[in-house]
Amino acid sequence: MRKILTVLALLALGVLGASHLGRLHPVGDSLAAFREILVPVALIGSLILLMQKRKVLAIGAVVLAGWSAYTVLAPRFLFSAALDTPYSMYQKNMLFRMPSVDPLRRDIENLKPDFISLQEVSKRNLPILAGIAKDYPSQVYCSFSTVGGVAVASKWPMVKGSKRCPNRGGMAAMQVETPGGPVWVVSLHLHWPYPKGQAAHVDDLLPHLQGLDGPVVLGGDFNMVPWSHTMARITAATGSRRIGATKYSFPIFRDIYTLPLDHILVNANARPADTTKRPLLGSDHFGVFGRFYIR
Repeated sequence: MRKILTVLALLALGVLGASHLGRLHPVGDSLAAFREILVPVALIGSLILLMQKRKVLAIGAVVLAGWSAYTVLAPRFLFSAALDTPYSMYQKNMLFRMPSVDPLRRDIENLKPDFISLQEVSKRNLPILAGIAKDYPSQVYCSFSTVGGVAVASKWPMVKGSKRCPNRGGMAAMQVETPGGPVWVVSLHLHWPYPKGQAAHVDDLLPHLQGLDGPVVLGGDFNMVPWSHTMARITAATGSRRIGATKYSFPIFRDIYTLPLDHILVNANARPADTTKRPLLGSDHFGVFGRFYIR
C-alpha cells in the first residue's frame, strides 16, 4: 500500500510539473488548464511523502505546489479601481446557436464600449452586427469554423485597407482612428488545445499578429488559461498584456467547474486597467467587459 501511495503521489507531482512545460510540448498547456485542481492534489501527495519520511521529495513537492499556486492566484489580483479609463471593450463568444441576439445587443447598448470582439458568429446570430451598426459602423467579419466566424466592431472610423482576415481563420482585425491615434482592434478564437490543433493554429497566426504595427486591443476566446504558454506567445507577438483579474468565463462539467478562457489584451506599457464579467445572455461563455488605457 505504501508503494502504491508513493507512486500516486509522484504521479500527481509529475502531472503538475508537466503543466509548466507548454513551451516544450502542447500537452503542457492542456494540463495547465487544470492546474488549479492539480495543486491541492499535489499538496496531498507531499503530505504522503512526508509521512513516509521522504523529506527531500516532500519539500520539492511543496515548492512545486507553491509555485504553481502562485501562477494561478497572481492573475486574480491584476486590477485597478480607476473608472476614468478612456477606452473599453466588450468580449463575447456568442455561441453559434444563441437563441436570440437581443439580450446581448441590449447589454452592449447599456455599456457603450468603444470596441467589440465576437466569436462563434454564425448565420443564426450574425444579425447582431446589423443590430449594432448604427453605433458601431466600423466592422470586420471573418469566416472561421463550423461553429461560426469572428468579428470586430468599433465606433471609430476604420483605416482604409486595414481589414485583416488570415487564411486559416480564427482572427479578425482592423485599424481604427481613435482620438488618441490609430489602434488595431482584434478578435481571436483559438482551437482547443492538445490533442486538438491550438499550437499549430497559434503558429499560423503569430506572423499576422506580429505584423500589426502600433497599439493593439485584442479580445478573444483563447480556449486557454492566463498562465499558459499560449497566452505568453500571444502577448509577446502583440506587445500586449492581459488586463484585469482572472475571469472564469466557460462553465464545464455541468457547471461544476469554470475555466478562464476569455481575455482582453492591451499594449504592455499601458496603465493598469480592470475587467468585469458579463452574463451568459444565451451563450455558454460569460462575456468580459474591460476598461483600459491604450498608451
